[in-house]
Parts: sequence; C-alpha cells; structure tokens
Amino acid sequence: MIGNPKWFNYRKFGGWGITPNCWQGWAYLGVVALPLAAVNLLHLPDMWPVVLMIVWYLIFSIDLIDIMIRIRRDERDTLHEALAERNALWFMILALIIGLAYKTAQSAASGQAYSDPVIIIALVGAMLVKAATHLYLRDK
Repeated sequence: MIGNPKWFNYRKFGGWGITPNCWQGWAYLGVVALPLAAVNLLHLPDMWPVVLMIVWYLIFSIDLIDIMIRIRRDERDTLHEALAERNALWFMILALIIGLAYKTAQSAASGQAYSDPVIIIALVGAMLVKAATHLYLRDK
C-alpha cells in the first residue's frame, strides 16, 4: 500500500490507532490531511466535495488498517494491549449500565418509563459477541 508500518507505532496512552514515530509518518499524515483541507477551500459544485472526501477517506482508511495489521508486535505488547482493551471495555460497560439506570429512573420519575434502546442494544450485543468468542475459542 502507500504507508510503511516502520513509520508508525501503536498508540498506547491516547486512545486507539497509530502514531507517527518519524518524519515520514508525519509527512504521510500531512498527505492525508492536505487534500481534505483543499477540497473544503475549493468551491466545487454540489456533491463533488462529498464524493471526493468519501473516496479519499476510504483509500486512506484501508491503507491505515493495512499499516495497523502489519506493525510488528511481540507477545508482551499483545498481552498488554489485551489487558488495556479489557479494562477499557469494563469501564464502557459500567458507564452504559449507569447511563441506562439513570435514564430509566429519570423517565420513570416523570411518569413515562423509557429506556434508551441504543444502550440496550450495545449491552446485549457486547454480551453476544463475548459469548460467541468464548464458544469459538473453546471449540478451537
């Protein structure tokens, strides 16, 4: 593809994704961002900016995913990433449960019991994905 995995490291402390570790990585990100800014400055008719942005975004999203897959990691990095992801997931689940309980209690106090279906779908979906993963790994 376009980018080189040697130009990037996994982002460990500031979210998900990759971060540049040399000037080539920063130049790559500049090449990604510059056309997005240029399309906004040009006065193209109707849908052309949207189409150009979507195409540009898809090309570099695929390339960034390819870079993330090809970055070398050792066993310790993989274990640390798995533990960090697990802890982040537990926090997100707790926040969703608290948010669901708060919204339900707030709506019940106003006389209309209502629960946000998006939060319920997220919680049930996470449970199903976890169960499917355990079944897959058990039988593997």
